[in-house]
Formats: sequence, C-alpha cells, structure tokens
Amino acid sequence: MTGYFEAVPGGGAAIALDEVEVSILRSLSVQLLELLGPGGVQDSDADPLAELFSEGPSKPPEDPALARLFPDAYEDDTESSDFRRFTENDLRTRKRDDALAVVRTLDAAAGGPVLKLSPDESRQWLGTLNDLRLTIGTRLEVSEDDNDLYRLPDSDPRKPMVMAYLWLGGLQETLVETLMR
Repeated sequence: MTGYFEAVPGGGAAIALDEVEVSILRSLSVQLLELLGPGGVQDSDADPLAELFSEGPSKPPEDPALARLFPDAYEDDTESSDFRRFTENDLRTRKRDDALAVVRTLDAAAGGPVLKLSPDESRQWLGTLNDLRLTIGTRLEVSEDDNDLYRLPDSDPRKPMVMAYLWLGGLQETLVETLMR
C-alpha cells in the first residue's frame, strides 16, 4: 500500500505514509493555508442574514498561484467580477477547510502505519492535493508542453519542488482511481 491509496470498506481510502511523507504533506498543507489567508472573523453579534449575503472581492488575486486557485469564471470582466464577488469567499473557505482537514488527519494519525480516510475526508484530501499541485505548478510555471522538468539536474534549485509536484500528482491519481471504484 505504500505510496498509493486503496479503497476501504464502507467508502473512503487508506494509505501508508512514512514520517517524511507525513511531514512533507503537513508542511505543504500549512503553507497552502497561509497562502489562502485567515478565515473570516466571526462576530458573535453579527447579523447571520447579512453575513450570508456578504460580498467578496471583485478582482482576481494578484498572486499568480491564488489567481490559479480562483480563476475568472467568465471572459466578460463584469460577469466575472459579479460571479467572483458572490462565490470566492465560500470557495476560499472550502479550500481552507479542506487543507485544515488534511493537517488534522495527518496529526491524528501520527505514528500509525496506515492513514484511513472517510469518504468526506477523502474528498477533502482530493481537493487539497489538487490545490497543492496547482499552486506548485504555478510557482514552477509548468505548461502542458514542459517536459524539461522531468530532466532537471539534481543541482537545480527547483528539483525538490518538481519532485513534490510529481509525487502529489501520483497521490492524486491513485486517490481518484480509488474513489471511482
């Protein structure tokens, strides 16, 4: 099972991760949480109806990785701006919740040989693995035609991130395959 996900009875997935893999996944997930930023501050006196209809940003993020995680939904600037204003906060919250769930499941399984995920945790892991790959791929400026990343010399400073990018892709692929069974 080491290195890939397998189905568990009742849905969900399981994977055996060593201490180094756990450490890398945890660190990357925490970095993703930092990139996404803090969640909305809950004011106990806030009007829940007003909070439900609160508006978010209307412009794409300036950081290329965040722009990749929160792309424009429409080619038309006005439509895209309106869509972003009413959806980005919820999407950002979901991405934050998913990454936090990955950190928590890794922390809870510390020392255990096999990490078992419920169907909901599996979905959260899948979302976070995807977000991590998108973020790293953006930082590495990966393109569809870019095969040079596979041939980087060990001395290239991008090599560790390329290895993480490829490893995350393998994890994501096996999790998708497992959940499709």
